[in-house]
Amino acid sequence: MPATIRIGRNTEICDASPCFIIAEIGQNHQGDVAVAQKLIDIAKDCGADCVKFQKSCLEEKFTRESLQRPYVGPNSWGSTYGEHKSRLELSCDDFKALQCHAKKIGIMFTASAMDPVSLDFLISLDVPFVKIGSGDSDNLPLIEEAAKSGKPLVISTGMQDLEGVKRVKDTVEHYHKNFAFLHCVSSYPTKAVDANLSAITTMKAEFPETVIGYSGHEEGFNISVAAAALGAKIIERHITLDKSMKGTDHACSLAPDELRQMIRNIREIESALGDGVKTIRKCEMPCFEKLGKTIVTSRDVKFGQILTAEDMKIKVAVKKGFLPHEFMELIGRTVNRDLTKDETLTRDDLG
Repeated sequence: MPATIRIGRNTEICDASPCFIIAEIGQNHQGDVAVAQKLIDIAKDCGADCVKFQKSCLEEKFTRESLQRPYVGPNSWGSTYGEHKSRLELSCDDFKALQCHAKKIGIMFTASAMDPVSLDFLISLDVPFVKIGSGDSDNLPLIEEAAKSGKPLVISTGMQDLEGVKRVKDTVEHYHKNFAFLHCVSSYPTKAVDANLSAITTMKAEFPETVIGYSGHEEGFNISVAAAALGAKIIERHITLDKSMKGTDHACSLAPDELRQMIRNIREIESALGDGVKTIRKCEMPCFEKLGKTIVTSRDVKFGQILTAEDMKIKVAVKKGFLPHEFMELIGRTVNRDLTKDETLTRDDLG
């Protein structure tokens, strides 16, 4: 069965479909709903198919000690990690309002479920699919609960080896097969030498019935375009209004002009990949007419003469006849009319 994931009402992602582009807003909105809405608008305007946020219930995701630890520095929004994360977290009502806005302008809306409470909330929103981030790529209980819901799943595989991905696959397939894996390297930013894009090819071979994509955290977008060329059918990238904004994710996020250019480049790559059939393209015919070689007489040839190799040459001619690869087949054929030097040989000339 071909690798396919169906999300929303009428979106099917497979090898024959265009690459599905997820604009990951994450928490780059900095807790500001107006910024979040602006990022949704930008994603739509740039041609993304989906916007994605992150949803957490802090008490479910973190231990008390984690939330109470001091957190100071240039990217901090509070004196403790809990205060910092609370400042960045959008409310359930915020999510509902943003989902309505995304629906109004015609772009898909979803989020990563960071804990069971958030998973239940996203399911209640009836998101088209649930994202499982790399931080939960080994969290089989959460993944199982997500699979039980029947929702399509898009699962990042950062901080996992192939055996770990197989465990996730087995867990989800106990309930359904409507899911996709994203190759991911959880390093911010990811250096080119660490991107390991060949893992996309490995995963496509290992899981031929599962859609494979790429979630990138590199600076710029060349590596993401290369991932699409390797066959990634989902590309997820963080986006930001400004890379210099406060927060660790902004530096490896795409600014609006970068997102637009990445999508344009991916669409160009998709067009360039073609159908894979090696044949003479229609667009090549003008070049063939101008420069394509054909078989012509090397000297005058009389009616009834039997052709030898010395009677023929391969040249560029205005009139096209036999192709060069047919040269040996013409030796021994009989000419049915007088021919002069440099005349194109055609099927009408032979008996």
